[in-house]
Amino acid sequence: MLPKNILDRVKSARRVCVFTGAGVSAESGIPTFRDAGGLWENHRAEDLVTPEAFDHDPVLVWRWHAWLQELSFKSQPNAAHLTIAEMDRNYPEFLLITQNIDDLHERGGSKRMVKLHGDIMQSRCLKNPDHVTRVQAPIGQDAILDRKSIPVCPKCGNPCRPDVVWFGELLPLRPLEAAREFSAHCDLFLIVGTSGVVSGGYGFTELAKAAGATVIEVNPEESALSRYVDFAVRMPATKGLSQLLVQNV
Repeated sequence: MLPKNILDRVKSARRVCVFTGAGVSAESGIPTFRDAGGLWENHRAEDLVTPEAFDHDPVLVWRWHAWLQELSFKSQPNAAHLTIAEMDRNYPEFLLITQNIDDLHERGGSKRMVKLHGDIMQSRCLKNPDHVTRVQAPIGQDAILDRKSIPVCPKCGNPCRPDVVWFGELLPLRPLEAAREFSAHCDLFLIVGTSGVVSGGYGFTELAKAAGATVIEVNPEESALSRYVDFAVRMPATKGLSQLLVQNV
């Protein structure tokens, strides 16, 4: 049973921010980046998510992203996605900040959100970056066999790349600014299923802490952000959010 004072803070909060990572989608069957890294067709994932890798072998990079796209499409939102969507519907002011590139939060019902690392279900034109196309079904890795079969922009016919942020690239400015602004003015900040290793969690937790927010972490293990939290729920996202929120939102 979680402490009453923590449950009371969750219940009384009005401006709530939730920061999620790969641990949320892992319970839907989507492996975390390093788990997915293993070997895929004898390649490490780290070798497939950089601009240099795309320049060197765009077919290979596209095939890996198409594989992940298929996996995401076949997966279903879990209880953690649904609980976060319930928070979105019920708290007066709310923002979900996610590092995940799958669309499980959207399919789970979340509306007020920013995606820091892009969207695996979208492609972006190499010549006209403002030309972004959303696919309704997975492209399929078997459809990408050579450079001629790489997805092209339906608006201008130029080659596309996955609309995600790769290692060595800057985050899109608008989502980052929205996340920082909301974090700096929230009264409850939840860290769910993220190691906080990537860029130190982008400083969102520190901003929330400085604003006087209650900071709660839901993660089976300690993370790089654990030192900032007021209370840690050492459980997977589905179980931890259920205990923390179901009777409070």
